[in-house]
Amino acid sequence: MVGSQVGYTSPSQSAIMNDLGLSSAEYSVFGSILTIGGLLGAAWSGKIADLAGRKGALWVTSTLCIVGWLAIIFSEGAWSLDIGRLSLGFGLGLGCYVAPVYVAEITPKDIRGGFTSFYQLATGCGSSIAYLFGSFVNWRVLALLGAFPCLVQILGLFLIPESPRWLAKVGREKEFEAALQRLRGQNADIFQEATEIKDYTENLKRISKDGIFHLFQKKYAWALTVGIGLMALQQFGGLNGYAFYMSSIFDSAGFPSSVGYVAVAIIQPMMGIVSVILMDKSGRRPLVMVSAAGMCLGSFLTGVSFYVQDHNQSNEVTPAMVFIGVMVFLGSYSLGMGVIPWIILSEIFPINIKGSAGSLASMVSWIGAWFVSYSFNFLFEWSSAGVFFIYSSICCFGFIFVAKMVPETKGRTLEEIQASVTHTALH
Repeated sequence: MVGSQVGYTSPSQSAIMNDLGLSSAEYSVFGSILTIGGLLGAAWSGKIADLAGRKGALWVTSTLCIVGWLAIIFSEGAWSLDIGRLSLGFGLGLGCYVAPVYVAEITPKDIRGGFTSFYQLATGCGSSIAYLFGSFVNWRVLALLGAFPCLVQILGLFLIPESPRWLAKVGREKEFEAALQRLRGQNADIFQEATEIKDYTENLKRISKDGIFHLFQKKYAWALTVGIGLMALQQFGGLNGYAFYMSSIFDSAGFPSSVGYVAVAIIQPMMGIVSVILMDKSGRRPLVMVSAAGMCLGSFLTGVSFYVQDHNQSNEVTPAMVFIGVMVFLGSYSLGMGVIPWIILSEIFPINIKGSAGSLASMVSWIGAWFVSYSFNFLFEWSSAGVFFIYSSICCFGFIFVAKMVPETKGRTLEEIQASVTHTALH
């Protein structure tokens, strides 16, 4: 669902503009309004997930996305396109938070990272499918293909249990134990895990209140800094500059964008698979540090190649260097920075503030996504090399931030992680 939305606009740009007579400015609004919808969805994500449950929030996500795709499919002008894209963005902003939280809350500690990282792998696959199919199918057909996984999710939600931790939070004890038993297997002994979850949840109810204004307490400062910092670095590192304007980057460097799309369609799922394999072996911190370092290198190579081109020193090497830089950046992003911030976000916040803290951190992510997607063309015109040097510097800072601030969460229960971060006792 996420990947098809992110990858939709780039291959369909010329066809939509020609068929509906859109100007470049109108199409830019259509492409970027996804981030506005995402910001709105992120603002409401925690509240919806807390009130309706994780499954309920995912139902809302799927419904909004289907409505958005249908509006695009039947569009005859810019207005309906924008409404559809805005609806997609709202569903995307909600789903980007809720899906990793749900997966983190249902999986055992020793495989939680690998399961949650499937999110980024699926996102990469969705983008790759959009890039590949978009090169030879009509843009309305491509939108129809984008609606298909939304329908699959709606049907699949009937077959899965609600998050046991959410059920414990709202006091539905019988359903909590039934859901946990179903997830662990009918013959599994869930007594210890169920007791730990219930005791920790009850303890939080006694000592803490929920709500956005209760976040800014000293005991939550570290968790908030880590969560918001990772979300900011994930977006301000330049992802949407590459993802939304890849064809412009390749064309400016003299590299065929069609070849670039195919290469990206291959590299993103490959690195996603590597991430899934390594997540619960190497740990979160080493993987995201390698990812940040690779993104820094990729942007630096891209910047150097455009610097060489601007100074007419060696135009022959620019296309190859830009291609390598883009592949290194996007491959490194898919390895860690694309998913690990969402995993850690789903792990470090206690259940009593998870909704409001998750909404705040998600909003920071979407503000960064909007800012990068809006500012890229202006910065690229100002200096085709300078914009990538800026991204490289931010990624370098991200490497230092992770090394100094981010805790390792591999192999620990959510309750253990949250107790250590907030310095509260488990019992």
